[in-house]
This record gives sequence, C-alpha cells and structure tokens, in this order.
Amino acid sequence: MELRVLKYFLAIAREQGITRAADVLHITQPTLSRQIAELEEELGVQLFDRSGRRIRLTDEGILFRRRAMEILDLVERTREEVSEQDERIEGTVSIGCGVLRAFQDLAEIIGRFRETHPLVHFQIHTGNADDVQQRIDQGLLDLALFIEPVAAEPYNYVRFPGKELYGVMLPADSPLAEKSAVTVDDLAGLPLILPSRLNVHSEVMNWFQRAKQPLDIPFTSNLSTNAAMLVVHHLAVAIIALGSQPYADPARIALRPLAPELSETAILAWRRQQPQSRAVKRFIAFAQEEIPKLAPGDGK
Repeated sequence: MELRVLKYFLAIAREQGITRAADVLHITQPTLSRQIAELEEELGVQLFDRSGRRIRLTDEGILFRRRAMEILDLVERTREEVSEQDERIEGTVSIGCGVLRAFQDLAEIIGRFRETHPLVHFQIHTGNADDVQQRIDQGLLDLALFIEPVAAEPYNYVRFPGKELYGVMLPADSPLAEKSAVTVDDLAGLPLILPSRLNVHSEVMNWFQRAKQPLDIPFTSNLSTNAAMLVVHHLAVAIIALGSQPYADPARIALRPLAPELSETAILAWRRQQPQSRAVKRFIAFAQEEIPKLAPGDGK
C-alpha cells in the first residue's frame, strides 16, 4: 500500500466522484479507478458505494478514511521532525485537550514560548479524555491536557496550580441562579446532565451521595458545549467543570459552584520513552519551568 494511493482514496472521498478527483489529482480517470480497485482488492473490502450519482463511503471506507488521514498526518509530522535545522527550532507540537480552565494557562505558556520560537506551529486537538488518551497512546499527539483522576502511570507530567472547579450550568432564569452556590438539596428532583467520562462520573456520583431522594439523570454528555444547548432549552441542568464554559452568555446561562466544593486538578502529560522532535522537547522543558510559576486559578 503506497502513500500515493492513500491520497488518491482521500481525494475521491472528498470529491465524491472519480471524475472530479481525477481532475484535482491531474491523472486520468481509468488510472484512478484502477488504483482504487487494486486497493479494495488488497484490503479485501469495498470502500465505496457506487450505486448512486455520487459515490459514497461504505462503513469500511469511513474507518479506512480515518486511518488514512492519521497515517498521512504521521508521515508529514515525521518529515518535519527529521528535516529540522540545527540553527533554529521549528516543527509542530500537537496537544490534545478537553475544554478546561487550565487551557487558559496553557495558552499563556504557548504565547510566551512562541516569542522565542516563532517557527514552532501548535496543533490543538479538542476532544474528550478518552479520545485524547487514545490519540496520545497511538503517537498521534505529543502532549495531552488531562483533568484528574487519570491513570498517569504511562506518562510524565507537570501539574497545574489551582483547581478545576465543578459546578452546575443552569438556564439564566432558573431560581437557582439567585444562589451563590448550589447544594444537593437544591438539585433534588431536577433533571440532570452528568459527565459521561467514567472517572469523572464516579466522582460526581460520590458527591451526590448526600442526596435524600433518587436522582433524575436523563442525559450524559462528554463535552459541555452540547450540554449547554440542552440547558438553554430547559431540558435539564448540567454538572460541568466550570472552566469549560469561559465565555458563556450570562443572558442565557448561569454557572454556579457546588457546595460543598467538588474540584480536581489538571496535568500536562506526555508519554514516557516516546521519541520527540526538538520542538516538542524544547516546549516540554519550557512548560516544566513555567507552569509551576503560574498563579493558582479558582477554576472559573
């Protein structure tokens, strides 16, 4: 399987047609069709559904597209890393993260780093913790910003000062928005959206052990942005890391901390014994020096 054929496959998937893809690639249609047919024969699966006016990916094709994109991304990153010149630091640092308060601190660190290393490019991948962990374990990310608890044994890491404070996201017109903090009793009987990540879900459920009546949990969500839409439509209230909504519209959404406090910490992690480019090594060293100097945040 050649990289060239992977690029051909992705062009067809993007253009949804052999003819258009051949024009973009500047090759003949018969050549392109033959290459894809040989690829499908090599894989033993059909990658495209050719029954309609536009060809579409099969389920196997959708999976293969994701893997092809990952392979080509790794190749490009490797090409950048091995071609770095001795006299300057350049290349790409890829970081995976959820939407956390600690990312505001990380953005400050990145800004200071680029003042002295302007040729370093940062690739930010936003996803839930499971997605980010899978990508860093596969070598698709250099670093990951995790909220604890996380199984940190495979990683080296530096911990951010301050807290990731949990709270409740409410419609702005909710009576609870008048309170400075929200208790278990305040949430009694209300439909809830809880974090779907297993470790965090368990921490939240432990906090709810104080509840005197059964919980109503019609929703779970892995990112607070979609949870916010359910809240705005008065379908439920959400338990979230407050730092995941730094720009919430106060006319539509209210954020209140939980009482008693529920909080965790965040870490910037990288895999042990994983080969790293000079750009990544330099950024890790910089982050290890600068993150402990940050003023502790309050999680909001």
